[in-house]
This record gives sequence, C-alpha cells and structure tokens, in this order.
Amino acid sequence: MADGVAPAENDARAPGARGLTYPHPVPPGFGEAIEVAPGVLWMRLSMPIALNHINVYAVEDGEGWALVDTGLNIPDSRERWDALLAGPLAGRPVTRVICTHMHPDHIGLAGWLCERLTAPLVMTRVEYVTARMLLADTGQPAPEAAAVYYRAAGWDEAQIESWRRDYGQFGRAVSPMPSGYVRMRDGDRLSIGARDWRVVVGEGHSPEHACLWREDDGVVLGGDQILPRISSNVSVWPTEPDADPLGDWLDSLERMKTVFPDEVLVLPSHGEPFHGVQARLDALIRGHEVSLRRLEKALRQPRRAVDVFGALFARPVGAGVYGMATGESLAHLNYLLHRGRVRRIRDADGVDWWTMTERGETA
Repeated sequence: MADGVAPAENDARAPGARGLTYPHPVPPGFGEAIEVAPGVLWMRLSMPIALNHINVYAVEDGEGWALVDTGLNIPDSRERWDALLAGPLAGRPVTRVICTHMHPDHIGLAGWLCERLTAPLVMTRVEYVTARMLLADTGQPAPEAAAVYYRAAGWDEAQIESWRRDYGQFGRAVSPMPSGYVRMRDGDRLSIGARDWRVVVGEGHSPEHACLWREDDGVVLGGDQILPRISSNVSVWPTEPDADPLGDWLDSLERMKTVFPDEVLVLPSHGEPFHGVQARLDALIRGHEVSLRRLEKALRQPRRAVDVFGALFARPVGAGVYGMATGESLAHLNYLLHRGRVRRIRDADGVDWWTMTERGETA
C-alpha cells in the first residue's frame, strides 16, 4: 500500500482503449456538473500532478445527494466543492460521503466534507482502517525496515535519504478522517434514492476497492478499478514486502469479466465515462501479460527491481514517480516469484538480485 504516495496511478506502458465509446467526451469545467445517467452528476476536481484531475460524482438520494469520492485536501479542491455545493448541487443536503478506496485523491477531503455537511462516511473496512493507519504515520520517523526494503530494490543512499525526508506525506494530502464510518462489503446493496447499487470489490490497486453497480440501468461507479485510458498502479509497499497484489489485481479483473455485462456505462475516477467494459478488462489483463513476458526476457541476466523499469514502462521514470515505479516493478517480480518462475538472492550489501528459474525459462 502507498506510504504517502498520491495518487497511485501511472500511464506507463498502458494498454490502449480500443473498442470503447464515450457518450460524454467533454468533461465538466470548474463548478459545473454533467448528468451522465438519471440522477447521477459527473464533476471534476483538479490535481497538481501529472494525473491532473479526479472525477467525483453525486447521486440523487431523496431530497439530497450521496457524494462519491472527494479529491485531494488542497485549497483548489475545497474551492471547487464550495462552487459545486452552491451551484449544481443547489444547496441540497448531503446524505453520505462514499469513498471507493483510501488513496488520497479519493479520501483527501472526506473528513472535511463529513464534518462540514454532517454526513456519514461510507467505505469498506480494510480501506478505512488502512487510511487511519497511514494517517498515524504523519510526523513519525521513517522506519528502518522500509529503508532496508528500498535498498534491496536498488535505491542508492541519496534516494533513501530523500524518501526519509518525505516520509509521512500521506497526511499532507488527507484531512483528518472521521472517527467512525459505515461499512460496505462485497455483495452489499446500498439503497440510494430508492434504487439499489450493488457493491463489487476488487483488489490489487488497493486492498478492498469498492465499485458500485446500479443493475437496473447498468451504471457502474468504477473508481480506479476500470479506467479507460490508463492502467491503475499495482504496487508492493514496505508494509507488506512479500505481497502479491498483481495476482490479486488479475484475479479481480477476471472475476469482473463474469460480473459486468458489456453494455454497462462505466463512470471512472480518471478519464471519461465509457461503454465497452469487456474490451477494457481484456486490455488491462493483456497489458500485464505482455509486461510479464518482457520482464522474463530481461531476467535472463540478474537484475535489481530498479533495473527492469524499461521492461515495464514506456516512458522514462522520473523522481516524482520513482517510488510507484519501484512498487510496480516489485509487484511484477513478486508475481513471478510466487509462481516459481524467478528467484531472488540478496547480496552482502542488502541488494536483491532477480533472475529466471529453470521452471521460468521453460514456461
């Protein structure tokens, strides 16, 4: 899980968006909302990073609105919420704040909105608890175990020192979380405006990411689980260095192929609403399969995690995304390790070297 990285997406080597159609290709501007489905408004907040926006949604809930995701805890997002609440949301009450998952661009203003609007927070349990855990790191010294993790990945001492200085930045992008929440879980049905939304959980990008599916007319609030133009970041982090999030991610995508009919309208957190979910799920799976094949070729010689960026990413990896790129490289390496296709050997300097096994060479 991200130890302060926000947001957790990148578009390096992202699979294409062939087979998709976009019924609303022009996004809403500042203080604007577009009705993309009956009773569902699409709004957009800006972010001061390469991934420069997040989509948030409002769903009619009786006389009020249920909000879905919140944006970062930055002045610009608060100003945009002021304009939205007074404008297209017409000053109507907010009944609840629903967050798809715990990344800062999705929960950054959850506490601020819940307190200001006297609205409950709705999340899955693991996402809520993880967010509270990461907020507790704010102001704490960087753990030495994490330094060991980054050294093993191939970071030099200057990079590790820079990470130490920036440690705990999760709390800089997230307002204090509510002390309690309303839990949602896979298979639950949330009644919003007297219509049911089914909770469909995915793993890998985050630990218990919730999509919401209004089955009666095929509308899916997809969060970061199914994005139209970029591939969500799937990373290993120092808190669970032997995790297999890529395995979880691919399993989730395969399961969603059996859940969502192709005609649904996906309302993503980044990019534009789209039709063509089956083609997109196939492309996301295929993109990782291609990356794994490239990685296996690269591992015919021993490599560190930081040496395989070229096999996984189409663009050069700069300092701003170095941590995410390292995490994603380790997710692919751990995936192969868990399946016996690579081996990992740590040298006397604490650096891990990865290479193919005989099983991997013949696979």
